[in-house]
Amino acid sequence: MWTTIDHNARRVISVGTRQTRELVRALQQLARAAGHERPLLVGIDQENGLVSAFSSPSAGTQFPGAMALAATGSVDLTERVSAASASELQMVSINWVYSPVADANTDSRNPVIGVRSFSDDPKKVAEFASAAARGIVSARVAPTAKHFPGHGDTHVDSHLTLPVIAKTKAQLVQEELVLFKALIDAGIPCVMTGHMALPLITGDDTPCSLSKEITTALLREEMGFGGVVVTDCLEMDAIAEPKQGGCGVEEGALRALKAGADIAMICHTFEKQKGALERVYRALEQGEVQLEALKESGVRIAAMKDTFTAGWDKEATYSDIHASHLELARDAYSKSTTVVWNAGNTLPLKMLDKRLLLLTPAMESVNRAVDLGDSILKGPDGVVRNTAGPSYLALAKMFEGRVETTHIVYGEKDAVTTLDGVGAVVFVMRNADLWRWQLEYLEQLRPSVLLVLVSSCGPYDLADVRSEYEGWTAYSHSPATAFPCIKSF
Repeated sequence: MWTTIDHNARRVISVGTRQTRELVRALQQLARAAGHERPLLVGIDQENGLVSAFSSPSAGTQFPGAMALAATGSVDLTERVSAASASELQMVSINWVYSPVADANTDSRNPVIGVRSFSDDPKKVAEFASAAARGIVSARVAPTAKHFPGHGDTHVDSHLTLPVIAKTKAQLVQEELVLFKALIDAGIPCVMTGHMALPLITGDDTPCSLSKEITTALLREEMGFGGVVVTDCLEMDAIAEPKQGGCGVEEGALRALKAGADIAMICHTFEKQKGALERVYRALEQGEVQLEALKESGVRIAAMKDTFTAGWDKEATYSDIHASHLELARDAYSKSTTVVWNAGNTLPLKMLDKRLLLLTPAMESVNRAVDLGDSILKGPDGVVRNTAGPSYLALAKMFEGRVETTHIVYGEKDAVTTLDGVGAVVFVMRNADLWRWQLEYLEQLRPSVLLVLVSSCGPYDLADVRSEYEGWTAYSHSPATAFPCIKSF
C-alpha cells in the first residue's frame, strides 16, 4: 500500500501526500493574495471504505468504511480509526471532510448508501456516527453529518434521479431524525442536505436540499442546528438533469441558498460553478435573495473556519504517515469479519494437500459516489480494466500463501467451472441480492466439496435464500472493500 519504508520500518513515506499538501498550500496562498480574510475550507469526500478520495498507494491509509467499523462492535475503535484518518487529512492541510454518513440503511435495496451506512438501526448509527465525528474533531478537521434528513430508506440513487420517500413526519422523527439530533446535540459543525423528496412533509416533490421547509424550518428552527449547512453536489441528476425533473445546477444553487443552505456544492464543472455564481449575483441584484441572509451564512462559515483552520501564518505540521495507521486498519478489518453460520464446522478449513478454488465475481459499477456509473469498468483507453479488482487479488494472494489456489473470475454468462481436484471452494459475492446472476452461478455450481460463501460488500447477498445453504456450508460476512485476513485456516 505504501511507496517506501525506512530502514527501521517505523515510518512510511508517500510522495502523493506531499503533492497534495503543496497543492492546498498554493490554493491558500492564492486566497490570501485575493484578499480573503480567513483561510479556505478545503473539503474532501473521505468516508473510508467504498468512498475514499484520499486512499491510494501514494496517499492516505485505506481504512474500513462505516458498516465494517460497526461490525467490529467497537465504538472506541471507530473513534480511533476516524481520528487517524482525519490526522492524515490535517497533515496535508485538508480541514473539512464530508463524513460521517448518518443515514440508517433501512432499505436493503439501497443502491447508493448500503455499506456506507453504519447500520439499519438508527440508534446504532447515532452511536457510531457520533464516535466517528469525535475522532475527526480530535484531529482538528470539521466533520459533516450527511445526508439530511436521511437517504437510507430508498432504492433510488439520487445520482441518477430524484428519490421520493413517502414518510410521515412521525416516521421521520422516529427513524431518521433521532440520529441527526444526536449529532447536533453533540456539536456537529456541519450538516449536508440530500437530494430526496419528502412529499408527505413538504407537500410536493421539492428536493430536501432545495426546500425551506426542510433546511430552515426542520433543521434550523425545529432541531436547533446553528452550524454550516452544505448541499450534496448539485451536479447529481436529481438536481442537474431536467429530464429527471431537475431544475439545473445554476438554478439549484440559487434555490438551495434561498432554502437556507450556507454553501451550494458544485464539485466537477468550472462553467457550472461560474454560472451558479452569476445566477445568484443576478438574483441578489433583483432582490430575489436577501443580502442579510447571505451575510448570516458568512458568519456561520467564518465561525467554522476559526475553529478548524490554523490561520494564515500557521500551517499544519507535515510528518510522514506512520505505519501504525496501517496496523490500525488491519486490526479493524480483521475484527470486522463475521462468521454468520458455520454448518458442519467447515471453518477453519483443513485443506491438507488439496487445492482451493477461489471464485470472485466480475466487477460491476456500484454507483456514481464510488465510480463513474458505467455498466462496465473501462480505462482511459477504452479497454476493460482487470475485472478481478484489487481487493480480490489481495484475497487470492493471501490464500496462495497458505495452500495451492486457483483463482477464477466468474461472470454473468460464464459457463460453470469444473471442480476436478478441488478440495474446497471459496465463493465470493458482491451485492448478489441486486445482481442475481451470482446466485444463479452458485446454484449451478453447488459443489459436493467444502464451500465457504463470502459477502464482500453489502450484507444482504443471501437475504432471500439463506436457508437453502445453511445445511451444507459456512458463510462469512466482510462488509468492506478491502479484505481483512480471513480466519479460515
